[in-house]
Amino acid sequence: MGSETELVDVVDDDDRVVATVTRATMRARRLQHRAVSIAVMSSDRRLLVHRRAGDKDVWPGMWDLAAGGVVGAGESYELAAHRELAEELGVGPVHLHHLGAGRFVDESVRLFGRSYLAVHDGPFTFTDGEIAEVRWVNAAELQALMMTEQFVPDSVELLLPLLLPFW
Repeated sequence: MGSETELVDVVDDDDRVVATVTRATMRARRLQHRAVSIAVMSSDRRLLVHRRAGDKDVWPGMWDLAAGGVVGAGESYELAAHRELAEELGVGPVHLHHLGAGRFVDESVRLFGRSYLAVHDGPFTFTDGEIAEVRWVNAAELQALMMTEQFVPDSVELLLPLLLPFW
């Protein structure tokens, strides 16, 4: 579904739905919405990180700690997390560990996010075109990569602190 037809719930400061708009309208007006981030860790505790495609509507070309995205209108956070894993990584139903929730605001977005962890060793398929490059990293490799590359800010702020106990 394109950004002109995909519907997104707009939420107030208590995460209550106050309107439903297209994704394009949400982005253009920087409306507060819901989003999910799903960290994928291998059974040997490496994290799957990826570089976002250059045509993404927000933070194109940046590295990300997680699969994820905008929660659709009427969709639960958990259902959105499963959908995003399937769309971005080709991962079917998998157990999700809820890590936490928080609010993120910057010049690009205003969102309520929920973070999850999935343990999965692959294989992965990248068919939706949202991912340009992937790699597995341990904690030290992630720290080194973060010194040289730009990472998606909401994942760094909301998700990264929740992952540290798993390393």
